[in-house]
Amino acid sequence: MASHRKPRQRPLSGGPARTTAATLALAGAATATVFEGTSQADPRPTPAQVKSEVDRLYEEAEAATEQYNGAKERADEAERALTGLREETARKTDQLNTARSALGTLAASQYRSGSLGTAVQLALSSDPQEYLSQAAFISRAGDRNAAGITTVRRRLDEVGKLREQAAGRLADLRSRQDELAGHKAVIEERLTAAKNLLARLTAEERAAYEARSPGGPAAAPAATAPANGAAPAPPSDGSRAARAVAFAYGAIGKPYVWGATGPGSFDCSGLTQAAWRSAGVSLPRTTYTQINAGRRVSRDQLAPGDLVFFYSGVTHVGMYVGNGQMIHAPRPGSTVRLAPIDSMPWAGASRPA
Repeated sequence: MASHRKPRQRPLSGGPARTTAATLALAGAATATVFEGTSQADPRPTPAQVKSEVDRLYEEAEAATEQYNGAKERADEAERALTGLREETARKTDQLNTARSALGTLAASQYRSGSLGTAVQLALSSDPQEYLSQAAFISRAGDRNAAGITTVRRRLDEVGKLREQAAGRLADLRSRQDELAGHKAVIEERLTAAKNLLARLTAEERAAYEARSPGGPAAAPAATAPANGAAPAPPSDGSRAARAVAFAYGAIGKPYVWGATGPGSFDCSGLTQAAWRSAGVSLPRTTYTQINAGRRVSRDQLAPGDLVFFYSGVTHVGMYVGNGQMIHAPRPGSTVRLAPIDSMPWAGASRPA
């Protein structure tokens, strides 16, 4: 008779590969337990775990925001170029039509006189470009025909080249728009994940997180003032740096909106760009281009108006205002505020020219 005994179960520790796989699986399950809430013993992540994960998500969202800003700048440039090419094509097309009309008048005159010359053939052709390219007509045409035909040929070439350029710009614009959509999706995904994690905290835990976060909403004056209780006085020497700092002070309390450059809302690089624009200085759009837009300065040489950058990827920027403080637009859900420059990982500083 066949045996009905259960087969022996193999132990989990059946080799390095299996052990590694089991460890990774357990680690994945632990992560899911913390952030998916599947554990029966403790369905909620701890406040420290939430803070760590939310900070990471906001940093990734800000990096994607700066990439979005750069892609939008390139898309806007491509759109402006495409518009210019279309307008130029329309002007050249009008000139082509005028030249063909003049040639047609000459052709009609030749036809009435019984001479079906080159001008008539060109005017009556359904594809004048093909006719011009195939016929060695100038040597056979009279002087009057040759001038008109040469003009038409030149206009046709100009319109053709402009249309090719416009097609290239259109393809470039569509590529930039796809890039924008990709960065936007990343931003929204990270922000949604951060919002969902924060929603798992109690009111007290959420308040504690916001109080510790340099990007938390400024719910009270104490939240926007330096630790010593005295905000640095804006410089009053009338310099461009002083005007930029004054603009930044005037923006305090306005909401952070990713991709915004004012006047009612800002993201981090949008604020610094707008502030220096008010002083007559043009800065590029993104953090990773703004850091190279002026002269680099060391931390111990900072002066009001300098741009201060944070994180290893140079994904955040603020404006130094003195006394170890900056004005910056921290993240979605917050407002433009004063904060210590020590509140985030330092990356460098530059002084706009």
